[in-house]
Amino acid sequence: MELITPDQRDELFGTFSRDAFHLELRDQYGVTREEGPFARWLRGEPDDLTWLQPWLARVRMVTAAGRTVRRVRVITEPASEYIRWEHALTPATVEAGEDIRWLPRHRMPAVELPVGGDDWWLFDDRLLVVGRFGEDGRVLGSELVTDPAAVARCADVRDLLWALAIPHHEYKLI
Repeated sequence: MELITPDQRDELFGTFSRDAFHLELRDQYGVTREEGPFARWLRGEPDDLTWLQPWLARVRMVTAAGRTVRRVRVITEPASEYIRWEHALTPATVEAGEDIRWLPRHRMPAVELPVGGDDWWLFDDRLLVVGRFGEDGRVLGSELVTDPAAVARCADVRDLLWALAIPHHEYKLI
């Protein structure tokens, strides 16, 4: 399996024409660029979000062009410290144009998750980008998947979970 880097994955945001959807299923992520900001947040220190600006700029550019960027975060309640941090950051990404919803794990329907239950991005119902993680939870990279059956299964799961998930402005963290 050949993996692409997070930067290569982010370049795909210039290639879709309608919709980019992300399903997140973990309560903790090991992302190098987040380590410092997360540690500062845990200490109660302010964050100017400089490190997040490339993502916010990408979302603004894509949504200004009339395309959508959506995300469902399936989370355990009570939320982990990492999820609490993500929740605190979400207003900035929503303001940039990303539509984020939350789905408490106990409200998750009995559905078989595709692609081994890993996180994924789905671009225009044609390209699937599956996040791959090490045993320690660190992000290893992403696998590109174009298999029509896998893409269709992810589109079905996306539609189901999107309808059940709670919009960010309505979700109260527990």
